[in-house]
Amino acid sequence: MASATCVATLFQMVSTRLVFVSGKGGTGKSAVAAALCIARARRGESVLAVDMGSSPGLAAHLGAKSLTYRPHEVREGLFAMEIDRAAALDEYLKLQLRVPQGAPTRQIAAALTVLAETAPGVREIISIGKPISEAWTGRWDTIVVDATSLGQFQSYLRAPTTIAELVPTGNVRRQAERLQSTMLDPGCTSILLVTTPAELPILETIDSIEVLRSDGLAPPPTVVMNRVLPPGGLDPDRLDELPDGPVRAAATLQTHLEFEQDRWIDAIETVSSL
Repeated sequence: MASATCVATLFQMVSTRLVFVSGKGGTGKSAVAAALCIARARRGESVLAVDMGSSPGLAAHLGAKSLTYRPHEVREGLFAMEIDRAAALDEYLKLQLRVPQGAPTRQIAAALTVLAETAPGVREIISIGKPISEAWTGRWDTIVVDATSLGQFQSYLRAPTTIAELVPTGNVRRQAERLQSTMLDPGCTSILLVTTPAELPILETIDSIEVLRSDGLAPPPTVVMNRVLPPGGLDPDRLDELPDGPVRAAATLQTHLEFEQDRWIDAIETVSSL
């Protein structure tokens, strides 16, 4: 889990009610999402953690054995849930689209389930719509979403626009437009992209930043650099003065790793500041 100083800094960087955390697989996005949830709960906020994927990462970091669609308290003030597409679809029909009580929701849901697997944007909007609709209720001070990995996450962000373009009128279009409005509101929604100072994670994160910016999918993201080595205080020009053996080998490795991570940190800072 992140250090107290890093969590405090992260807390100051993100002040919106709705926070989506994404990143290349293996960068520690679930740990960052959990750290943010715990930090805000400790400050007395009511927090909802939402797992959009199917991996046990978020649950494990929160100390829960498993998560269900129904939010349950895992720590004082901190509730957690995972997205279940079937349950989300049923709720979407009843609450968001206001399907009448007597309507055959089971048959409608079955038809939409097939549609969700074939039509662009339907599956994604059902999933991303749940945490956004929770933000609308006003029940939570903070909702932190452990989102899918970077490539998939972009398709979820595109879903409201895709649906709005496919459906010309009616509740579905109005709902999609409202979802899109919330996603694009920097006063309501923040995007955290978690990366590590290595080539592949940095390049994928840079690509995602450029796509989010050029396509206008979300507010400008905040980049969280995870697994950064602390400075070793070694002078690369004086390594040869060390005696041969494991000490010199360790010092050489440390300076090489610091050089590489600084190179990739500089690359992401250049893109983020444009």
